[in-house]
Amino acid sequence: MKYLFFLLFILLLTVNSYAQNKPNIVFILADDLGWSDVTLYGKTKLYETPNLERLASRGITYTNAYSASPLCSPTRSSILTGQTPLRTGITAPTAHLKKVVLKASLEENPNSGNKAVNCVSVSRLDNKLPTLVKQFKKAGYSTAHFGKWHLGSEPYSPLQHGFDVDIPHWPGPGPAGSFVAPWKYPNFKEKYPKEHIEDRMADEAVSWLRHVDKSKPFFMNYWQFSVHAPFDAKESLKKYYSSKVDLTDLQHSSTYAAMVHSLDQAVGRLLDEIDRLGIADNTIIVFTSDNGGNMYNGITDVLPSGEKYITPPTSNRPLRGGKATIYEGGIRVPTIISCPGVTTPKTKSDQIIQSTDFYPTLLNLANIPLPKNHIIDGMDITPTLKGETIERDGIVTFFPHQPKVPDWLPASISVRSGDWKLIRIFHLDKDFKHAYRLYNLKWDIGEHNDLSKVYPEKIIELDKIIENSIADSNAIIPIPNTSFDSTKFAPETIGIQAGGYKGVKRIEVN
Repeated sequence: MKYLFFLLFILLLTVNSYAQNKPNIVFILADDLGWSDVTLYGKTKLYETPNLERLASRGITYTNAYSASPLCSPTRSSILTGQTPLRTGITAPTAHLKKVVLKASLEENPNSGNKAVNCVSVSRLDNKLPTLVKQFKKAGYSTAHFGKWHLGSEPYSPLQHGFDVDIPHWPGPGPAGSFVAPWKYPNFKEKYPKEHIEDRMADEAVSWLRHVDKSKPFFMNYWQFSVHAPFDAKESLKKYYSSKVDLTDLQHSSTYAAMVHSLDQAVGRLLDEIDRLGIADNTIIVFTSDNGGNMYNGITDVLPSGEKYITPPTSNRPLRGGKATIYEGGIRVPTIISCPGVTTPKTKSDQIIQSTDFYPTLLNLANIPLPKNHIIDGMDITPTLKGETIERDGIVTFFPHQPKVPDWLPASISVRSGDWKLIRIFHLDKDFKHAYRLYNLKWDIGEHNDLSKVYPEKIIELDKIIENSIADSNAIIPIPNTSFDSTKFAPETIGIQAGGYKGVKRIEVN
C-alpha cells in the first residue's frame, strides 16, 4: 500500500511538473483594429490604450506585423492553420452564410465590368485540418474560446476545432445585435441591463481562468468582438471622448474611441487575473488584429454642443487604405508578444511577420511537434522574440475580391520583401496582362508614389516570389474575363476613394 501511495505521489509530481514546464497561451485577437488605432506607434491623439502599453512593457512590439488578409475570416484561418488564404481558399468572410463551401472556385457569372474573374471563397474551416488548438489539446492542454469565431457554425464551430469551451458559441461576423445589451444571442443572455459584450467576455474568460484544472497548462483564445460593427459603446465613454474630439484630426469618432477603450479594458482584466493567479511568468500572451481599421462605414456622433456629425469609424493614416484593401492600412496590424524568459520587456522589432507565423512559433515555444503531412506557410519567428533578425523571401497577401471601399483595388496579390512592396492586380493591364504597383515603404509608408516604371527589375524579382507562392499552394486564382465589356470599365475609380465617407459630414441637430 505504501508503495502504491509512493507511485501516486510521483505521478502527481510529474503531472504538476509537466504543467509548470509547459507555458500557458493567451491569444488575444482584436477585430478590425488598425495599426494607428493604438498608442503603441504614436499615431493617435484620441484613443487611449494603457493596457496595451502595459502588455508591451512585458514583451516585444512589432512595427511590421501583418494580417494574412485585409478581411477577418481569412486571417483567422491563417492563425489556426499556419497557412495563407492562397492555400486554405478562405479569402472572404462568408462563414456566417448558409452555404457550405469547402473548395475555392471561380465566379460562374463574372461582372462584365471586371477584367478578371474573381474567386469564390471557401466558407468553412475544414474539420480535417490539424488546427493549432488541436495540437495543444493533444499535448494535454485545457482549451477555451471566448468571443468572435466567424469560421463556421456547427459542425464547424470552435468545439469541433479543438476547444473544450466556446462562449458565446456564436458564428456571426460581429456581436449579435449590438455591443451593449440587449443582445440577440440565441443561448446567451445579459446579466444586467446595458451590459457590454466585451465586459461580459472578460468576465467569462476570467472565470474560466479561475476554475480551469491547475494541473494542466491551458490555451485560451480571447478573440474580441471589438471594434467591429455595429458601432455602439457605453454612453459614459462616448461622453468622455466627445470632449476630446478634434474634427481637424482624421480620427474623430467618439463612439469608436469608446469602443477601443472597452477593448483595452478587457485586455487589462486578463492581465490583472493572470497576475493575481501568479502565472504571469509562465504565460505567453499574443495580441494582434485580424485586419486594418474600418474606413468605409459611417458613425453618427454627437459633440458636447449637441451638434451631430457623420464620420468614418477611424483613419489609418499615415498608412493608405484600410479594411478590405490590400494597401498597408488594410493589412499592417498592431502586434505584441510577451513570452517570459524569451522576450526582453519594453522592446520593439522591425522584423516582418505575418499571422501565419503564430502556428509554428507557439508550437515551438511549447515544445510541441508540428503535425505531420500539414504544410505550413508561416515561419518560426522565435528569434525575433529575442531581438534577432530572420531571413525570409517575403510575405504574400492574396485578396481576389474587390469590395469598392476607399482605396479599393480589383482582385490582387501582394508581396512585402524588405522595404519593398509589390502589388499585382490580376489581368488589369492591356491584353489582360497583370498590372503592377511598386512601393518602397521605407521612403513612402503611405504608398503614394508608384515606382513600377522606375524599377522594372524589382518587379521581376518580387513577382517571382508571388508566382512561386501561387504554384506551391496550387491555388485557385483569378483568370481573364472573356465576357469583359470595356464600356462598363471605369479604371479612373481604381485605387482612389471611390466609396464610403471621406470626412466629417455635419447634420442638423434634432
